[in-house]
Amino acid sequence: MHARPAAVFAALGDETRLRMVDRLGREGPVSIARLTDGFAITRQAISKHLRVLRTAGLVRQSRRGRESLWQLEEKRLADARRHLQTISRQWDERLERLKSFVER
Repeated sequence: MHARPAAVFAALGDETRLRMVDRLGREGPVSIARLTDGFAITRQAISKHLRVLRTAGLVRQSRRGRESLWQLEEKRLADARRHLQTISRQWDERLERLKSFVER
């Protein structure tokens, strides 16, 4: 079961997690050690951020030998994008109705 859209956007609302998602999107599956490179935080902090992203359904963990690899759940990001597009269309419609009302 996936988290509701609000949980996804809450998870993405943190700058570190957003950067992690961006990196996973560019580099594909990576280990925590590799993901920690470039971040001024500990491996433990990265692990906590990954747990938040996993709870929101944005990443998944797999094993390659002794190494844990993390990768994006691209379908979940696509779901979030569709949700934002729906909200955008609703606002466009409301603004168009307001414009028509004001012009009458």
